[in-house]
Amino acid sequence: MYKFFIRPLLFRFDPEKVHYFTFSCIRFLSRIPGMPSLQRAMFSIENPRLEREVFGIKFKNPVGLAAGLDKDAKLYKELSCLGFGFIEIGTLTPKPQEGNPKKRLFRLKADSAIINRMGFNNGGVEDAVKRLKKNPLGKGHIIIGGNIGKNKLTPNESATDDYIACFEALYEYVDYFVVNVSSPNTPNLRELQDKEPLTALLQALQERNAAKPEAKPVLLKIAPDLTDGQLLDIIDIVKTTGIAGIIATNTTLAREGLRSADKTETGGLSGKPLAKRSTEVIRFLSEKSNRAFPIIGVGGIHSPEDALEKLQAGASLVQLYTGFVYEGPALVKAINKKIIASGAS
Repeated sequence: MYKFFIRPLLFRFDPEKVHYFTFSCIRFLSRIPGMPSLQRAMFSIENPRLEREVFGIKFKNPVGLAAGLDKDAKLYKELSCLGFGFIEIGTLTPKPQEGNPKKRLFRLKADSAIINRMGFNNGGVEDAVKRLKKNPLGKGHIIIGGNIGKNKLTPNESATDDYIACFEALYEYVDYFVVNVSSPNTPNLRELQDKEPLTALLQALQERNAAKPEAKPVLLKIAPDLTDGQLLDIIDIVKTTGIAGIIATNTTLAREGLRSADKTETGGLSGKPLAKRSTEVIRFLSEKSNRAFPIIGVGGIHSPEDALEKLQAGASLVQLYTGFVYEGPALVKAINKKIIASGAS
């Protein structure tokens, strides 16, 4: 129903306005008595063969929602009813910021893709914490990843302070952290992926982490545009800093083979055109590191087969974003059913 009736209607309007409209609809539906239970019955699968333990966290299934959709932790409870095993919020920054000027989100329908140049628009980490406090540990706890970044006006020399501020604010309320230095939409941010500054940043976070009563897994989200040499550096950085793993990959600046008119828009490209490169990065990191650390695979997953391909390439978990927008919530259940049928572990 989603692909034939709902999506064609939604895709007639501006994508950013549709995003907020859809959030309002999901929130409204969740307030109808019995609706959350109905959604879970429709979209969720409970099966021991789906359970995974990765970087010390037990996931009920390996399919998560990638960062970017629920930036401010406004809808993580409602989205969890759609079958996801975990939800990643953010990217959050210490101070609220509007992000880049609109229009900044573009559908490339002919390519089943999206270009965004949002620019870390969010209400600030403290605002998100107010809502995350409603997700206590215990029965019904939703596994939350906290994706953190720096404010646009913070120079790279002071970026570590921003990441530490977000880490401290979120520590009690998220299950794992994701360090985002790979978004193409914050000026000079990707310079922090260079080996020396990235090592220093991750070591500073790990020092704070080690001082806590219980260290939380810290992951690094990388760009798909890194060279093989840079990916080898990433493997060394993981070993040196002792972080828990990698998320591969963020959006790409590449535009090869696109057909849509908006292909020249600046920003990060996500969706089907990213699938091949994202999987290549996963396989490279997995093989060259001898599977030394977990990888969360994200990028171009629009079908159960796409998800299995990433798991077979070396990913321990997968995440959806653009595929979720194009294919609808039934995709989550379809992937989990395929994983059970295939015996993937």
